[in-house]
Amino acid sequence: MRLLNAKNLNLKDADVTYYPNFFSKNEADTFFKNLKAEINWQQDEIKVFGKVYNQPRLTSFFATNEEPYSYSNITMYPHVFEKDILKVKHLIESELNINFTSCLANLYRDGKDSNGWHADDEKSLGKNPVIASVTFGEERPFHFKHKKNKLLKEKMILKHGSVLLMQGFTQENWLHQIPKTKREIGPRINLTFRIIPQKNRVPSNSVLS
Repeated sequence: MRLLNAKNLNLKDADVTYYPNFFSKNEADTFFKNLKAEINWQQDEIKVFGKVYNQPRLTSFFATNEEPYSYSNITMYPHVFEKDILKVKHLIESELNINFTSCLANLYRDGKDSNGWHADDEKSLGKNPVIASVTFGEERPFHFKHKKNKLLKEKMILKHGSVLLMQGFTQENWLHQIPKTKREIGPRINLTFRIIPQKNRVPSNSVLS
């Protein structure tokens, strides 16, 4: 039921599937309310062209191991999965048949909060990373653009209770962003589940048997 109405975006050099109704409205409403209250949100500083700014959103990082996650000169140390974020993790894994080790949570407080053009291609994620992006709360536009072919672009709306699954060569070939908007809008929680193996250990198969 959760995987009904799945849409393959058919992006060149990518593998992206959108599940608009993964969570029911009641589930999504409950998870949004609980996650907003339960998660220990933080605001990090980022350095751009020598100047330091507050990151335009709040974040928190979770993992099943002790591996930190680094991006944009920010290093985040994990919290333990528990309560509602653990429930979401279990639902995602059971339906997609993928075992995730980590989750970067983002809280976009209003339209001024954003995430600029980037790819989730950090070395810690390995080659061809699998990213499951969950949306609770305000719908926001999500933009894709190809790294090499500037004519290849895609825009979509990420709905409340939806899941966007990016895998294969997606991060190698495409950038994505959540742009700012001047519209008066409410907050959005985005959970990006990923796989970061424990160092010095042989990673287990990420696909559940």
